[in-house]
Amino acid sequence: MMMSEEQPKLPNRQTPFSEAFREFIPTHWAPYSDQMPERLPASIPAVERRRLLAEAFPGERLVVPAGGPKVRSNDCDYVFRPHSAFAWLTGLGADREPDAVLVLEPTDAGHQATLYFKPRVPRTDPEFYADARYGEMWVGQRESLAEMRAMTGLDCAPVSEFQAALEKNAGSTQIRVLRAADEAITARVDQVRQGCAEAQEMDQALEVKLSTMRLVKDPFEADQMREACRATAVGFEAVVRDLPEAVERGRGERWVEGVFGLHARHHGNGVGYDSIAAGGDHANTLHWIRNDGDLRDGDLLLLDAGVELDTLYTADVTRTLPVNGRFSEAQRKVYDAVLEAQEAGIAAAKPGAKFSDIHAASIAVVCKHLHQWGLLPVTPEESMGEDGGQHRRWMVHGTSHHLGIDVHDCAQALREDYRDGVLKPGMVVTVEPGIYLKATDLLVPEEMRGIGVRIEDDILITEDGNENLSAMLPRSAADVEEWMAGLLGETRAG
Repeated sequence: MMMSEEQPKLPNRQTPFSEAFREFIPTHWAPYSDQMPERLPASIPAVERRRLLAEAFPGERLVVPAGGPKVRSNDCDYVFRPHSAFAWLTGLGADREPDAVLVLEPTDAGHQATLYFKPRVPRTDPEFYADARYGEMWVGQRESLAEMRAMTGLDCAPVSEFQAALEKNAGSTQIRVLRAADEAITARVDQVRQGCAEAQEMDQALEVKLSTMRLVKDPFEADQMREACRATAVGFEAVVRDLPEAVERGRGERWVEGVFGLHARHHGNGVGYDSIAAGGDHANTLHWIRNDGDLRDGDLLLLDAGVELDTLYTADVTRTLPVNGRFSEAQRKVYDAVLEAQEAGIAAAKPGAKFSDIHAASIAVVCKHLHQWGLLPVTPEESMGEDGGQHRRWMVHGTSHHLGIDVHDCAQALREDYRDGVLKPGMVVTVEPGIYLKATDLLVPEEMRGIGVRIEDDILITEDGNENLSAMLPRSAADVEEWMAGLLGETRAG
């Protein structure tokens, strides 16, 4: 048996491998299966996406890296997630495929797509047992070239061949790279195309195009969003059932976060973003992700959470729930105002309308109620004007954003296509107005201080209106109370 003459370089905590071990470790393993894996469903619509992207940049080499693991602390990485554009163009989601690179190579017939990645090595290779980044003993069995090809439908090659492919005809081929995905790959591309003064502008155009193309979801994506919302509803139901436990144990916000995360991980890849589990006045901190507070009988819980599927499509849903299952009079007053604002925003989410119309419709209702409560120092119309904005003291954020493979999807699209863009069938947007009355705000009537409410749903624009993808979760105060009573009743009966 031929063995490598060189010992692999070891971390300072690892015991060196003896020659006897190196001879022993590759022996007596079952052979790898010769049965090919099934094609990933997400890889099928990716074929058309690659074609449309290539058409936008004829004759150019396009480099889209997956990215690599990100360090959490010292030698511990965060769970890997590929760059969204890479996942969208290959169908590889979950934790696939660190350090891989998709290259669209110009040909006479258009473009040829090749996935460069790190395939598994024979068990005789020291990588098998000694490499913590790729070794099978460390991270599990990796795919072979043939298996990856079967999974993705892509031509596949070892990532060790990427540099040669990058340098091929570099003097006569224009190259673009998705700069934000992988700094090391970007540096290699920049080295190859030295002297190209427009390189960064070219790369930015690629990034903008990849964001803009994702604004309208294809049927596969719409179905993934429906499934993400269904899974999210399961997590919300589990949270409600466990509310008595969350109150009793203390640090109930952490309990809520954990219960939802359990179901997100079980039904999908995990959460699409850090869950907000905000009890009482914490709900008035918009991005409250510390989640270290108690939940108290009589308070509200604002839960903003979404399940991310293995394909990386994520829901983004918010419900504001009375911890004990019943709204107080003041809580219901604020809740009903926010629900009315959300209904107005959802009604405005239709094809042909501007994206900004959603916010305008919701804010008009918010301003009306703030004025009725005596909070606004000006009329609703003045507050909504360019020289106003006083309402933003109690509703500072936007009402909507695009949603999909990123929670804030299509973020690099141009303003004219996003904020000032027209809604089209296939777009998925959130509608999430809120009213936030901080406990320290002396302008707010005392009985309303500390109440924060947000209601958020995921809305698919259709040919004749919209579809509320998260409608399985109740929204009206009465429906929320009835829903919670059923779930809490099951818990107490058990």
